[in-house]
Amino acid sequence: MHSDAFRTLRPHGKGRCILFCDHASNWIPVELNNLGLPAAELDRHIAWDIGAAGIAEELSAILNAPAVLCGTSRLVIDCNRQLDAPDLIPEVSDRTAIPGNRNLSAEQKQRRIVDWFGPYHAEIESAIECRQKSQRPWVAISIHSMTPCLAGVARPWQIALSSERDRRLTGPMLDLLRRPGDITVGDNQPYDLDPSVDYTVPFHAMRRGIPYLQVEFRQDEVREAAGQAWWARRFAQVLASSFDIARDLLED
Repeated sequence: MHSDAFRTLRPHGKGRCILFCDHASNWIPVELNNLGLPAAELDRHIAWDIGAAGIAEELSAILNAPAVLCGTSRLVIDCNRQLDAPDLIPEVSDRTAIPGNRNLSAEQKQRRIVDWFGPYHAEIESAIECRQKSQRPWVAISIHSMTPCLAGVARPWQIALSSERDRRLTGPMLDLLRRPGDITVGDNQPYDLDPSVDYTVPFHAMRRGIPYLQVEFRQDEVREAAGQAWWARRFAQVLASSFDIARDLLED
């Protein structure tokens, strides 16, 4: 197991949540030679969810919650994709060709699954098993960020929640986020949560019947540390209120 495949914050945190951050890093293992990309490309959203790691770190501290952050770039392997997804190891991302991902053999693809995908998700399972042994209830929160514009289409949403049929937390959170009227909030915009495509929440939470939130923060809002701290505080405040509203639905 590669120690660089993930990092874990507050593994024994007693807060109500377990946090996941699938695209926390733009790091590429040295042996992959930056996948043939210049450094400027690795700073773009194609390589990681800009600002998401900072928000996960802030929320872990505020909520005293375990957090597991993926250690490698989504260009090495996308840890939020099903293993048969065509973009699990993308050859093109937002019109940028990824030379180091072209013409990979089945053995090379499997090596990346074993080295990077597997250890990250095994660490999430370890965090969940620890929580289950303690018999403390928990909810899953998956932290992402979205580019302000993709393929020429602007995203007006400063924060968005992606969900499927289970909206025990999503519904109250949307209502509370929108109530002050000072931010634009997306509901399955620009992304929904598709269990045939997404991996982390479906595998770790949905199959267990665990309440979840999958959140997207717009990257121009959270690129800098001050924005990450502001949004983490606001999200945590709304989360506490949503727990109160959904208390009966969240009881085991």
